[in-house]
Amino acid sequence: MIICPDRRLLGDLAPLISQGLPLAPVVELTHYPDRRSLMGMIGAKPVSLCFVDIVSNKDLGTGLVTDLAAMSPSTVIVAMLGSNDPDLILKVLRQGATEFLLYPFAAEQLRPVLARLVSSGPGGGAAKVISVLPVKGACGASTIASNLAYQWKRFGAKRTLLADFDPVTGTISFLLKLKSNYSFLDALSRAGTLDGDLWKGLVSTSNGIDVLLSPENPTDAGQDISDPTPVMDFVRYAYEYVTIDLGSPYTRWSIAVAAQSDDVVLVSTNELPALRAAQRVLAHLDKSGIDRGKIRLVINRFNPEVGLNQDAIETALRCSVFQMIPSDYDSVQRALVDGKPISPGSGFGKSLGALADNLSGKKSEAPQKKKSGWGSLLTSLVSRGA
Repeated sequence: MIICPDRRLLGDLAPLISQGLPLAPVVELTHYPDRRSLMGMIGAKPVSLCFVDIVSNKDLGTGLVTDLAAMSPSTVIVAMLGSNDPDLILKVLRQGATEFLLYPFAAEQLRPVLARLVSSGPGGGAAKVISVLPVKGACGASTIASNLAYQWKRFGAKRTLLADFDPVTGTISFLLKLKSNYSFLDALSRAGTLDGDLWKGLVSTSNGIDVLLSPENPTDAGQDISDPTPVMDFVRYAYEYVTIDLGSPYTRWSIAVAAQSDDVVLVSTNELPALRAAQRVLAHLDKSGIDRGKIRLVINRFNPEVGLNQDAIETALRCSVFQMIPSDYDSVQRALVDGKPISPGSGFGKSLGALADNLSGKKSEAPQKKKSGWGSLLTSLVSRGA
């Protein structure tokens, strides 16, 4: 909420808030409300952040700060001041303001205020960012990423993003039957001017979540892209959960995105070629400085009759298996034809639900292990090096 009778101040502040808190609903009041009106507004919808104009009328402005602090103690109150007046700054802080801004406003002033708001929000921090990375092609990483993104609605998330950050072989548009004239490359090229309105034009929607696609023409990805920071910073403020589908683990782009993610879901199958690739990718991630503690090894299309079991995989890769997802060809193919999420009641859907629970910190029953004598065979194979 912005309470600001001074239209000049309002005109300068509103664009900065739009860039700093994209997609966040903002109520603008060009008058000072009385106590009764203020109480009605707060009662109708809680206010997380409120900017109060002290310039137009010091007495009404500081009085409003006092009332707001008393009525809604959890609200972050920011006093807008016209000059660096120590006495006035001290007064508004004593009256209940949490922060203050000095005119003329700048993004550098606003950034720590928004960071404070995010860290005190209901999620205890910014968006949870999860990157899904294949050890090699055809492991089903994109299928996992696209379906995992829908899981966050089970936890009450209202702002969820699925981003296809594979610049060459991205398939999310195909899986979800989406088309767009824009991709994450457009978001990167407009990083300096990104705001809520522009972002809405870049993303598509699918079953209640936002989707940022990869470029339709892979040749567009020939440009040097290695720093995802502007877009990563933007989506952390704009969403509660962000699921990113990555391509090759050997590009600077994928490594940079993985480094800025909270969890890296590394997808393999239990077949020997994929597990050999997993050994190489794990070594590469270690060499690239990716914290092993945030890597979540997921074995997709698990078939106990073909390939290795969990014990053998963990022994050979020296990495715990975070989740086993069973082979469920029929359910996956039906969803692919329809362009819809895989049924939550299917074997794949149930395991993906458990994966989401584990990533979110909820307890989930660990998959049962089967003994196998193949562990020494795989260890011998992968220990021969890349």
